[in-house]
Amino acid sequence: MGRPRLVVFSGAGVSAESGLKTFRDADGLWEEYRIEDVATPDAWRRDPAKVLHFYDLRRAQVLAAQPNAAHRAIAGLERWFHVDVVTQNIDDLHERAGSSRVLHLHGEILLARSTADASVVVPINGPTLRLGDRCPLGSQLRPHIVWFGEQVPMMDRAAELVQQADILVVVGTSLQVYPAASLVHHLSRKADMHLVDPQDPPADMGRATHWKQKAVEGVPALADHLMRISGTPPRGAS
Repeated sequence: MGRPRLVVFSGAGVSAESGLKTFRDADGLWEEYRIEDVATPDAWRRDPAKVLHFYDLRRAQVLAAQPNAAHRAIAGLERWFHVDVVTQNIDDLHERAGSSRVLHLHGEILLARSTADASVVVPINGPTLRLGDRCPLGSQLRPHIVWFGEQVPMMDRAAELVQQADILVVVGTSLQVYPAASLVHHLSRKADMHLVDPQDPPADMGRATHWKQKAVEGVPALADHLMRISGTPPRGAS
C-alpha cells in the first residue's frame, strides 16, 4: 500500500515570513509599483524595460531570502507522505527547503520564456533579465510569470493533484486569487483538510481544521500532528 497523498497549497503568506513582500498587503501596491504597470500583458507591451526592472528587484530579493520553518516542515513531511506542493509563489524557497515535487501555478521568477513560443523556457543566468536577452528562437525573453489577465496553464494538473489527495493543507493564501482559489473545491469529501492562517477562515472553509497561527508556527505544529497519525513508518527507518 502506498503512502497517503498529501497536497500543500501554499501562498504568499509563507514566503512573507522569509521577508518577501506581497502586493496585497499594501492596497494593491507592490513596493510602490502598481500591478497594472508591471504585471500584465499590457504593461509588457507599453514598457518592457520597466517590467524587467521590476522583476529584477523581485529576483534579487528571492535570491537573498532563505527558507523558513514552514518550508522546512513541509519538506520534512516527505518522509511520511507522498507530498505535492502546489504554490502560488514564484520563488524557489520550497525547493531549497527540500521539497521534491513543486508545481508553480503562477510561474517561476528564476526562469524566463520566449515571447515567440511560451513552451520555450530557460533559466536566467544571474539576477537580471535585460532587453536584448533572447531565447534560442531569437525572440526577446520575458519573465516566466503568469501575469494578471493570462491563463494559468498548470490549473488542470493542480486540480488533479487535489482530487487525488487524502489530505490537503492550505497555508499562506487569502483564497481570493482566482482561478487558484477554486482548487480547494476539487478536494474529495473523504479527504481531510487543514488550514493554517492567523485570520478567521472564509465561510466555505468550514470543513477544514483551522490552525490559527502564522505559517512558521502552525505548519511545524501541524506537521508534527500529521506525522503522529500517519500510520506509516518514516522513510529510512530501520
